[in-house]
Amino acid sequence: MATLWQREIVRFLRQRSRVAGALGSPLVFWLLMGSGFGSSFRPASGVLETGYLEYFFPGTVLMILLFTSIFSNISVIEERREGFLLSVLVAPASRLSLVLGKILGVTTLAVLQGGLFVLLAPLLGISLRWTQWIPLFAVIALIAVELTALGFAFAWKLDSIQGFHALMNLLLVPLWLLSGALFPMSGASSWVRAIMMINPMTYAMSALRQVLYSGTSNPMAEICSLPAAILVTGFFGLGMIVVSVVLVSRRAL
Repeated sequence: MATLWQREIVRFLRQRSRVAGALGSPLVFWLLMGSGFGSSFRPASGVLETGYLEYFFPGTVLMILLFTSIFSNISVIEERREGFLLSVLVAPASRLSLVLGKILGVTTLAVLQGGLFVLLAPLLGISLRWTQWIPLFAVIALIAVELTALGFAFAWKLDSIQGFHALMNLLLVPLWLLSGALFPMSGASSWVRAIMMINPMTYAMSALRQVLYSGTSNPMAEICSLPAAILVTGFFGLGMIVVSVVLVSRRAL
């Protein structure tokens, strides 16, 4: 497991373009969309009082974790083709070690990149006390595990990088859009609110937003309490890890 984790970090350091893709693209989205909507964005309930750049900030952190998961899980398909994962499967190590090694490696990268973006929070007037940093990074890591495990399960089933990209864009991007990252649930149509209620990323978004505004006035009415949001996110992530282990055990390379 430690070897796979280390391999993921080394691969990342050798591919600097992945930093631009996973961190640069969300930053551009945040600046352009946040500045573009500006004061013209008005939810029905009037709960948005902080400006759209600040509202979109947690959603951008979630986008960074999403992009990191997508880009990093491509290596699962590449390493199956190269035969590296075949050698791992025949080694005296459990399938769980393989899955956790890959997931923890990607999670480490996601936390580092998401953490770098969070450093911009004070520029928006979001005051982060030193006691908030550990819970904030813990929630970011939990979300990264959830998204990475989901991406790993799909990457293990697919043989085409192009097909993986297409499926991830079809599945994960709409889940992100309907997570409360771009707009609050209160101003959405009834059928959109219903989808947001069953979307696991909605609870991840809620947990991230509540931790970010812990101890201050949260500008948004959240879908549930922080413990409930963390519980849903944790159970979904654990479920995807179990699914990934089952797929690795059954799939012949």
